[in-house]
Amino acid sequence: MSLQGSSRASFGAAAQKGFKGKLPLVYPREMGPNALKYVQEVVESGLTSDIVDRFERTFAKRMGVKHCIGTPGCTAALSVLATALKIAPGDEVVFSSITDFGTVLGFVRENVIPVFADSAPGSINVAATTVEAVLSDRTRAIVVVHKTGLVCDMDPIVALAKRRGITLIEDVCQATFSSYKGNLAGTLGDAAAFSFDSEKTVGSDIGGCLITNNDALAEAARLMGHSRAGEMRAGLGRVHVAPGYAYRMPMCTAAITLAQLEIADRNVEQRDRIIRLLYRKLAEIPGITPLTIPAYQDVFSCWMAGFNIDPKQFRISVDEFAAQVAEAGIGGAGTGRYYLMPAALPFLTKAASEGEFPFSQPPASRRYAYSADSCPNARDFLESFIRFSTFNDRYTEEHCAIAAQIVRSVADRNRK
Repeated sequence: MSLQGSSRASFGAAAQKGFKGKLPLVYPREMGPNALKYVQEVVESGLTSDIVDRFERTFAKRMGVKHCIGTPGCTAALSVLATALKIAPGDEVVFSSITDFGTVLGFVRENVIPVFADSAPGSINVAATTVEAVLSDRTRAIVVVHKTGLVCDMDPIVALAKRRGITLIEDVCQATFSSYKGNLAGTLGDAAAFSFDSEKTVGSDIGGCLITNNDALAEAARLMGHSRAGEMRAGLGRVHVAPGYAYRMPMCTAAITLAQLEIADRNVEQRDRIIRLLYRKLAEIPGITPLTIPAYQDVFSCWMAGFNIDPKQFRISVDEFAAQVAEAGIGGAGTGRYYLMPAALPFLTKAASEGEFPFSQPPASRRYAYSADSCPNARDFLESFIRFSTFNDRYTEEHCAIAAQIVRSVADRNRK
């Protein structure tokens, strides 16, 4: 049910249709040279191509893992993981508080109770300390999000999950091919989910996947996510042992994604180089603090650029600052308060306050509440945060200079 005065959200190219400015926009995307060849193969094969299998093998090899399972998107990949883990209604899963609804949806559909870990002070990402603070004897999994392509400090989180015997999942939708201490994001936990939506780093028409080295989890994911939990029984035929999904990656999506993987290394190398330059320039502007790139992050596969302002130094609000930056030429610049999940999911607030299943007792063991105040670090961070998801691999040194000058000019003319 829509809220009064609201409008339906749009995604991909439609969401950025009205953007304009002095900097390169995400669309139209560069397509891998073999994209048309692979799509044509699907058509000429009469839909008998093994292109999905080839994509899965290619991505698994690229990530250095045993299993890759293609899905229609990252939301679907995480939904498949939620079903494969066989978590009971009323059990808890801990999530990063700053993320997108797609991270949470599949688990909510499995009647899991989401618990949000605060971000580390001054950070967009969670830390082991903030995750541990919300663990309970009902916690069955931890889902950490590498927001904007910045990798969480994973060694302490991995150690925490192992010590407590809790499954650790990485949401790598914005961090494909980012690297942590020489290890690719997504290979540090028990499983990981990726997005290949058109605006993402490896931008296909849509698409996603999950990866894991766990044989049993991979088999459960294929059964629950691809086969609708269908098994063949002699004398009867197909029976469904659970309410599974048909979240299979379409052939044409696999074809385009496979082609996009062939240009990904160059794409990521450019993103890493340019975002580091841009953030160095932004850091020189008084009152502006770009996102911090940790020393442990070898490769920053940046999908979204962002910075915080010091409101005490300016006579305009954060929203006005973002609007002026967008008007001056950084297309799509804006605030990101909607990424604060405890405040952005009113259906959860309602269900928890009214004791709807699974918040009823049982299966819940206590009362839950969701609000911005439950994650004060994340709330305060987003209150002064300005992001532009139009950052892309077509940025050059000149574009970095233009972007920094735009932010500097807005800052200088609005200082107290």
